Order: sequence, then C-alpha cells, then structure tokens
Amino acid sequence: MSAVQGRLPDGRYGRSADERADRKLRIAGAVLGVVFLGLMSWFGWYYVVDSRISAEMIKFDVVSDTEVQVHLEVRKDTDARGVCTLRTRSEDGAEVGRKDVRVDDAADRVDRVWTVRTTARATSAELVGCTAR
Repeated sequence: MSAVQGRLPDGRYGRSADERADRKLRIAGAVLGVVFLGLMSWFGWYYVVDSRISAEMIKFDVVSDTEVQVHLEVRKDTDARGVCTLRTRSEDGAEVGRKDVRVDDAADRVDRVWTVRTTARATSAELVGCTAR
C-alpha cells in the first residue's frame, strides 16, 4: 500500500493563497508606513520651522497677595505679532490669576517682565503658551 501525502508538491500549482495574502499585507504595510512617515515629517516641519513665536519663562516673583511679576523671553520673527498666556496658581493648585500679554515689538527677541494680578496669594506662575496673530 502506498502512503498518502498531505501536502501538494512545491511550485507545482502556483502560489498558495497564504503567499498571496502575505504579499498583499506587506504591500499595505509598506504603503501605510510611508504615509505615516510623511505625515510625521509634515507635522514636525510645521511645529519646528513654521512656528512664528515661542517663549520661555525665565522666572517669577510673588510681589504681594494680589500681584506676581513674570519674566518672559519671547523669540519670534521680527514682523510677527502674538499673544502669550500667563497663569498663576495658589498653594492648593487653584488658578488665581490669568493674563494674555501682547507681543507686538518689532524685534526677534523680547525680554520683558509682566505683572499678573491675582485674586489670592499665588505660589507659582506658568506660561500656558503663545500664539501668533
């Protein structure tokens, strides 16, 4: 009696369905990978190069129970105008002051101290962010 083989001879009947599916998955994965890399590059370029204004808080000083002075360094294009938002918080974390400061100077670097009025004694100050206008 002869033994029965469970597999077909390799290469005799063309590609199997699994090989075709694997090839399609590899192609789809490569296309999605290229699209993902393209999107990440575009977002990165927009975030780094196209930013027209950015700022850094150098320090803050709690002057009184109702006032905090915030020292900012703003970097921007010379002709750019923008607004930076400052926020102060009390010891329990509640927001006690907020101020939008306009940066309209015709310079590429602005180094200035702004005063934020508060409703209670602040223990911290932070730069929320800056937007170009």
